[in-house]
Amino acid sequence: MTDPVNHFARLNAINVSEHIEKKGGFSYLSWPFAVAQLRMADPTATWEVRRFDGLPYLACEAGVFVEVAVTVQGVCLSQIHPVLDNRNRPLMAPTAFDINTSIQRALVKAIALHGLGLYIYAGEDLPQPITDAANDASVQTKPEPRTDVRNIGATISGPQQAQIHKLVIETGTELNRLLAHFGIGSLNELPVAEYIRVVRSRESRRAA
Repeated sequence: MTDPVNHFARLNAINVSEHIEKKGGFSYLSWPFAVAQLRMADPTATWEVRRFDGLPYLACEAGVFVEVAVTVQGVCLSQIHPVLDNRNRPLMAPTAFDINTSIQRALVKAIALHGLGLYIYAGEDLPQPITDAANDASVQTKPEPRTDVRNIGATISGPQQAQIHKLVIETGTELNRLLAHFGIGSLNELPVAEYIRVVRSRESRRAA
């Protein structure tokens, strides 16, 4: 009898160094290269973007997430990936481009679970040094959204941001125009008092 082929070991042995891209101090593997290497190693390999109530993303209080599952030689492994900005911070109201970018990153990481380029992500789960956070002005000055309507200047919560973002996508609304209407830079700055009005106007547009 011949020994079974270790497909993980074969993919893990591929040198991907020349195809690593650097952005914002983080390393990424080119997704076209990852897909090409996967298909050459296993022409039957498949992948799937998971759906959440028909949408290719899940919006919750913690942020927006995507999930991609890759099957190699009958083994299916999936990767859940948050939608992040260029500093790897969660986006509560991402654009379609942001979501698509995260899907590509989730695809590459799901392929990495099968061995290809897995070493790139070694140490990725290490905590951020305290000094980095202490020197980050946005960490020091950006307040958490408040949800108590009795507070003057209270802003909408994470779930409320997610609900508005979902309606924005479903109705084809330009998020930038909505933000400009209220003179804010992001949804987490929207006053609680405006939440119901925004939701009702988007729901009316969706029903039209």
